[in-house]
Amino acid sequence: MAELNQDSGGGKKGGKIRSKKAGGRVDLTAMVDLAFLLITFFMLTTSINKPNAMDVAMPDKNEENPEDRLEVADTRTMTLLLGSNNQVEWYMGAFDSPIEGPEIVGYGKDGIRPVLLQKLKEIPQRTGGDLIVVIRPSDRSTHRNLVDILDEMNIVEAPIYMIGTISDPEIEVLERDGLYNE
Repeated sequence: MAELNQDSGGGKKGGKIRSKKAGGRVDLTAMVDLAFLLITFFMLTTSINKPNAMDVAMPDKNEENPEDRLEVADTRTMTLLLGSNNQVEWYMGAFDSPIEGPEIVGYGKDGIRPVLLQKLKEIPQRTGGDLIVVIRPSDRSTHRNLVDILDEMNIVEAPIYMIGTISDPEIEVLERDGLYNE
């Protein structure tokens, strides 16, 4: 049992001898029980938030074998260059000779989403295969930009997309178009 004892106040030397007064006793058992009941109540009634995470398949860390490379037609490939100022520059095909683009758009329902939806419908009709989206973030794009573009891939239900490394000529294009700012 928990209790609170107080000193009776005696024990001074000299002076008159007085009788000892009994100190007050407060029983704290009920307060401890109440505290544990409140803790238990709030633990059981609080909902625990689960983190929202997206599964991203990452390649093995083994060295790349040239025989394992998959050749893909340029007519099915769309490349997204993530630049600064919350802007995306995209082009279709190879970098040296793009079929379409490069074009600058923003993120969201009025930016890259309509372009992706159009290409997801157009490419299978034209080539017979699915659109392949290559996402290449620059070192001037933010982490939020990468998360936003992955969300867009999820929203438009893009079947094939990957995150790649941006090349120096692509960085030069971003600089030329003013999307490689601090």
